[in-house]
Amino acid sequence: MRLGVDVGGTFTDLLLHDERTQRTFQAKTPSTPQDQSIGVAAGVKLICEKAGITPSDISLILHGTTVATNAVLEGKGARVGLLVTEGFEYTLHLAKSWTPGPLFGWIVMDKPDPLASLADTRGIPERMNARGEVVRPLDIEAATALIDDLCGSGIEALTISLMHSYANPEHERILGRIVAERHPHIPVSLSSDILPEFREYDRAITTVMNDYVRPIMKRYLSRIEDRLKDEGVTARLHIVRSDGGLMSAAAASERPVHTVLSGPAGGVTSTVMIARRSGFPRLLAFDMGGTSTDVSVIIDGEPTISRSTEVGYFPAKVPTLDVRSVGAGGGSIAEVSELTKSLRVGPRSAGARPGPVSYGRGGTEPAVSDANVVLGYLPPVLLGGDMALDVEGARAAVKRIGDVIGLSPEDAAKGIIDIANEVMLGALRVITVQRGLDPRDFGIVAFGGAGPLHANALAELLGCYPVVVPPSPGVLSALGFLEAEFKNEFVQTFIRTTRGLDPREVWSRFETLDGKARAWLDEQEVAPADRGISYSLDLRYEQQGFEVTIPLPDALVKRAGALDEILDTFHATHERLYGVRFHVPVELVALRVVATGATPSVEEALPSAGSKDVSAALMEVRPSYFDGAFVDTPNYDRSKLAVGARVEGPAIIRQYDTTTVLLPRHYAEVDAQGNLLIWPVSRGN
Repeated sequence: MRLGVDVGGTFTDLLLHDERTQRTFQAKTPSTPQDQSIGVAAGVKLICEKAGITPSDISLILHGTTVATNAVLEGKGARVGLLVTEGFEYTLHLAKSWTPGPLFGWIVMDKPDPLASLADTRGIPERMNARGEVVRPLDIEAATALIDDLCGSGIEALTISLMHSYANPEHERILGRIVAERHPHIPVSLSSDILPEFREYDRAITTVMNDYVRPIMKRYLSRIEDRLKDEGVTARLHIVRSDGGLMSAAAASERPVHTVLSGPAGGVTSTVMIARRSGFPRLLAFDMGGTSTDVSVIIDGEPTISRSTEVGYFPAKVPTLDVRSVGAGGGSIAEVSELTKSLRVGPRSAGARPGPVSYGRGGTEPAVSDANVVLGYLPPVLLGGDMALDVEGARAAVKRIGDVIGLSPEDAAKGIIDIANEVMLGALRVITVQRGLDPRDFGIVAFGGAGPLHANALAELLGCYPVVVPPSPGVLSALGFLEAEFKNEFVQTFIRTTRGLDPREVWSRFETLDGKARAWLDEQEVAPADRGISYSLDLRYEQQGFEVTIPLPDALVKRAGALDEILDTFHATHERLYGVRFHVPVELVALRVVATGATPSVEEALPSAGSKDVSAALMEVRPSYFDGAFVDTPNYDRSKLAVGARVEGPAIIRQYDTTTVLLPRHYAEVDAQGNLLIWPVSRGN
């Protein structure tokens, strides 16, 4: 029994998979933002009741969490002390000397305070150069005094980030030992451990962020393990990384910066699996929840991996799945601007408490979900009848908006939906059009509690078909956690021109990284048959500021051959990505080794190949708002749609974890994997 748990802004989603029977069970329970572990424990209890098992029957829990992200975004992290090389105390303040925004120097930037204040920063007398050679010896006596002063000031965690420690970490390690001996209660992170790469600000801010969220993550994981133990759960707990891999709870406690995009990773992982199984290798992942919408692009069945991300204003240089988020979800609040009298939606959200007005939990401001209720897209009850909606309350709240701008409740609700769709459309354009990709070459996978409500409208705007609604879209991220693999990356900065470079210098360093990767796999108790190790080089043209990661064929690594083949691949890749190939020397920047540990795939029971007659799935006919008027619209029970069944739009297709809106002039078919495929009628079928 494996359990995936995805904590969202409104609901906590759970998916339980029984490997013996290949059955899955799902549950949704309200999230508890004040302490996410409360909602998780309640969800575990609920899903065990549904599956008819005891909590002790669960063997593994895979958990995606937003604890680290929320701590940074809300400014509620720990008080972090910072040790830097003397003279570099302003590293976090200077950052990259770059002002965001389209107007750059012509705008006023409200720059946030660094995650470690200048008052909690100390300059250590020492210096290494870029080749790891000691320029100024470490003054241990002065360093000890500075450490005692800082650690006695009330800091909760300590970051050590010295100049060029990626090339030689000796001084950082000495300082770490001093802290461990004299102040063992203070957790310490070394930048040479967290991010052994060049670029001083990126390394410093990433390591500081790790310490900023570290005490909070420790407390959270301790609470959740205690609550699960109280419920009788004895399973191991693993946390999902930002790159879609897995790490143990103990590792997540020490390196929580690797979980800053933990939540959205599961949905992207599932979209990759759908791309590989469905025969649609180019897909857009569209995850619309209660608070935000996350989008990503899948090309040739593979996700896009980024070497850095941003959490609010702060960069985090950790491997992540390339996900873009916007503040538009089912709980996004609609309001009229006092200044312009225009309607706007989000990013403010009703969250889990009080939630949209229709949830009946005390919400008073209309949200996107309320607009869907008014238009008849959402039925009066959700979650298989477990959650009744306040239809009249939602209509009254939307009517107040309409009265202000002179629209009927229905037209006001349609305006709310259209604006929310435009916000989400902007995110989809960023990952396609702005990268030179034509969205019409992609399908779109709709998931999250609200994704299938809006996906057909977005596909119509972008021209991307089919819309793929998987069998369990509301808990798809939790399913992605079950299909994730163990993953960790090991890197060494090694800046050298490739002109005259002895390949043995490269391969000898790969041997060291390979040893670290195998040791990590041992720590994670990954079976030898499930292990995988891949190699890559970061290369760039000399004088360039950014590099391109080039995978290395296993055969080349094994024979430790010349680098000519890799240089040819770099030239071709650079030309494909940027449209140009330069005839200048190539520079080596870093070596990377990625260790993976495979986990059993989730083989869900396929839908029956019964009758294609959809009349047996008809639940009721209710009025829904299409093309400016209410239309009697059939509502179907998705669980009764067999493989090959075809539903003509307009229609509403209902299931436990979500509702799918099928627009006029479209139809939906059930494919062999149980996905709903939505196409325009103009396709010729």
